[in-house]
Amino acid sequence: MRNVLRGVNRILLALVGLILLVAGGSVLAVGLGANPPSWWVYGSRHDVLLSHAQRTRWRADGWWWPTVIAVLAVLVLLALWWLAAVLRRRRLAEVLVDTRDGEGARLRGGALEDVFADQTSRLDGVARARVRLRGSRGAPAARLRLLLEPHVDPGTTLQDIATGPLAHARDSAGLAELPTEIRVRAVKHRAERVS
Repeated sequence: MRNVLRGVNRILLALVGLILLVAGGSVLAVGLGANPPSWWVYGSRHDVLLSHAQRTRWRADGWWWPTVIAVLAVLVLLALWWLAAVLRRRRLAEVLVDTRDGEGARLRGGALEDVFADQTSRLDGVARARVRLRGSRGAPAARLRLLLEPHVDPGTTLQDIATGPLAHARDSAGLAELPTEIRVRAVKHRAERVS
């Protein structure tokens, strides 16, 4: 999902940049004296993008200003949402490991996530496991999303995770504790027919 969001973000940024570059370049070129094609929005250096008649065309109508304000408000909200999504750090980049020599070490958060998810997905009945680290470098917390097979007892699986992959991740990072939120879903399957 993260790669999809990253791809959409790059495509949107590229489109906005291209539109702004073409619009600004065309205004600059015509302002410097280039002759635009006959189908272009404006034709000479002294021409305006929108004439007075075009700018005031719907001003007297009652729906015009509420529509303009609503469209601009939606655009501002979308821009703020996009900015918040870009600036928000969803993952913990690194975890500080106490090496007991006064120096310490840094463990990549992605490496710890990958190992934790890989060991969890190897457990019996776990179809898929995804791990995300949150919190601070000195006190990380994990969010684990599990997709379980229909035949598995969730309580047993949670116990296996606590004594296996979670304990291993906590010990290998040298952490006293690793608070973990686990969300469990079951694989969708057809109902079994009894005859």
